[in-house]
Amino acid sequence: MTTNYTDETVRSLDWKEHIRLRPGMYIGKLGDGASHDDGIYVLVKEIMDNAIDEFVMGFGNAIEVTVKDKQVNIRDFGRGIPLGKVVDCVSKINTGAKYDSKVFKKAVGLNGVGSKAVNALSSSFKVQSIREGHIKIAEFERGTLTREELLDEMEQPAGTIVTFTPDEQLFGNYHYIPEYIEQLLWNYAFLNNGLTIIFNGQRLKARNGLLDLLTRNINGNPTIYPVIHIREDDFECAITHSAKFYGEEYYAFVNGQFTPQGGTHLSAFREVVVKTIREFYKKDFDTNDVRAGLIAALSIKVQEPVFESQTKTKLGSVHMESGGTTIRNYIHDIIKKHLDNYLHINPDTAEALLRKILQSEKERKEIANIKKLARESMKKVSLHNKKLRDCRIHYQDNDERRLETTLFITEGDSASGSITKSRDVNIQAVFSLKGKPLNCFGLSKKIVYQNDELNLLQTALNIEDGLENLRYNNVVIATDADVDGMHIRLLLLTFFLQFYPDLVRAGHLYILQTPLFRVRNKKETIYCYSEEEKREAILKLGKNPEITRFKGLGEISPDEFRFFIGSTMRLEPVILQKTANITEMLDFYMGRNTPDRQLFIIENLRLEEDLVEEQDLLLEIPAVTP
Repeated sequence: MTTNYTDETVRSLDWKEHIRLRPGMYIGKLGDGASHDDGIYVLVKEIMDNAIDEFVMGFGNAIEVTVKDKQVNIRDFGRGIPLGKVVDCVSKINTGAKYDSKVFKKAVGLNGVGSKAVNALSSSFKVQSIREGHIKIAEFERGTLTREELLDEMEQPAGTIVTFTPDEQLFGNYHYIPEYIEQLLWNYAFLNNGLTIIFNGQRLKARNGLLDLLTRNINGNPTIYPVIHIREDDFECAITHSAKFYGEEYYAFVNGQFTPQGGTHLSAFREVVVKTIREFYKKDFDTNDVRAGLIAALSIKVQEPVFESQTKTKLGSVHMESGGTTIRNYIHDIIKKHLDNYLHINPDTAEALLRKILQSEKERKEIANIKKLARESMKKVSLHNKKLRDCRIHYQDNDERRLETTLFITEGDSASGSITKSRDVNIQAVFSLKGKPLNCFGLSKKIVYQNDELNLLQTALNIEDGLENLRYNNVVIATDADVDGMHIRLLLLTFFLQFYPDLVRAGHLYILQTPLFRVRNKKETIYCYSEEEKREAILKLGKNPEITRFKGLGEISPDEFRFFIGSTMRLEPVILQKTANITEMLDFYMGRNTPDRQLFIIENLRLEEDLVEEQDLLLEIPAVTP
């Protein structure tokens, strides 16, 4: 079939049409809010960035954020958008004051796109600018202006108020997870001393910058020395080493923007930390030994930064400012001076760090021998044929669907077979477990290489040396909704928390919610994830519908799985609460304190009479005639 390529086939889209047609270019993936990098959180971030830039320029010391149901309201106390340009600033692409570096020095938003994307992707969008004795109000629906009005000031302090509701036509039945928004806002607070953020009535304020950030994220988990805090001009960092965990964990920022993929600033930081420590001890330590267990936060301010995409997850800039010092040299000079001085002044820290490096070196050499023996005994087992059904696109690829890349960790061959037949082969991979994995609590990392299953899982994810080369953005535990499935889920959580807690903290780990029931009649099928949903389905479908209770994933057909792992997939993120101490948590749930755990189960057990009462309620639902 030949398609005519004529004048009529060439289209010109206006600004809002293009954003709505290609939202991935502006906010990454859409998503329903289960993932911390779903687009609804990027919308919040884009408006927050504008408010933060006002604070950085010295205007206003508070930002109020309210999220109720699906509506977001953000109010800053800055200068307010110039009244004559309010509509243009939120609806005319490539329009804004941030092209003038004298007005907004070292700002995050430089392309004049962010607020326009929020406007176009929201079912309702309202902006109010308060300045010069007036309030300018502009309201939009999906990017189309519906109201514009200039009012006299009603004794309100100057600033900008933005209220928006993400469009359900694009995002589906989404929901905001408060913990994700709170973490986003805490990062702004840590990076902007003196700023108060009020989130749904809760005050967020930090006094010690990245020192507070690292302390909050470590949250009582043991470290081998106190956090080292370095500040100089446009650079700040906080550094320590974990006493219990492996891998590396970084919180990297540019002009207040979290860059989970790092970039030139993080590369320079990792390099100079190793270089400085080698020179201090006058020993050529292996890079992995120096950085094993390293936890660090760093922030740099760059004039007119260049990011690799509109979502600003990776810094591409080479210089601090046009024609100025390179970012690499700038960070090298500061870290070399301050870290070297600190180690000389604090011999206890220097001694503790040396012991950590030597222990890592010892374990690395032991693991190298184990890996060699494992390779020989396995006779080059084919990972892709035996355990992993891989996908074509991976998280590190330069592809617009990279954020959708998912690995399902399944229980047994039947479940993995159904998911394999149903998946999107471009972005969804499947790793099949054989029985229950090892309880690795309290074991050293060499057990990962001695245990074929854990070794192959680690290799599939490519996280042996940290998250830098992680192959999938979403790691999904997909087990049966029964006691055995729950046990496997806990064993896998133990594995990740014990050896790769950064995978969990970075928001990559999820639990697949699979339906417990299928309720259907001749006209309609409804899948239910709880007793409540089942009752609602029975009421909707009427008298005597067919009800199926799924006992395991293996009972779900490939056609049904195609529905569950597609656009309607329900994922429950594994979120570490700010009060969670990983060491204590694993010790309680997976350690040898059996009596304490038994008491906990007894106190939290749903009694049989509760289940009977629930069943009685179900039986009391009246039959509905269609």
